[in-house]
Amino acid sequence: MRAAALLALVVLTGPVVGQVYRYTDENGITVLTNIPPERGKYADLENIGCYGTCIKGVDWHATPLKRDPFRDEVRAAAELFGVDEALVRAIMHAESWFNPAAQSHAGAQGLMQLMPATQVRFGVADPFDPVENISGGVAYLAELLRRFENDWELAVAAYNAGEGAVDRYNGVPPFDETREYLRRVRILRARYSS
Repeated sequence: MRAAALLALVVLTGPVVGQVYRYTDENGITVLTNIPPERGKYADLENIGCYGTCIKGVDWHATPLKRDPFRDEVRAAAELFGVDEALVRAIMHAESWFNPAAQSHAGAQGLMQLMPATQVRFGVADPFDPVENISGGVAYLAELLRRFENDWELAVAAYNAGEGAVDRYNGVPPFDETREYLRRVRILRARYSS
């Protein structure tokens, strides 16, 4: 009976808005944590969470902004590719909450949550390297802005749902996830702009 009571140990620091990991520790206890475990230590390590993109009830008008992390990298990429720095920061916040080790169930990786095909397209060799990830993500965003004639909302919708979906629907796709993502980025962009 006592062993059954120890099936799961939860180690969470603060509100769960980041990645959640599950693994079995050396004592046979299933652990859920938002602290990234040592790579390669646990054979059954599994990412099971998300970064705020699927957390319900987040008040995007009040969530703390992150103006300092990766300040120089964001500024350099925004200037190089001619993209609004507040938009880059808003997307990074919405995508990964500024976690360079972020991974989604769909396969998106790093700060800007780049899919493997996007990584190849923009020459990102290491999606977990902040400089490479930010540069690739901002280059992609700049391309989307050009494609959609600087309509940043269409570019953001395409960043989330794909360029083809925006083309097919001749505008923001009617997907709940994409509309919520656009709402979130709209709020965050306005806040990062002030």
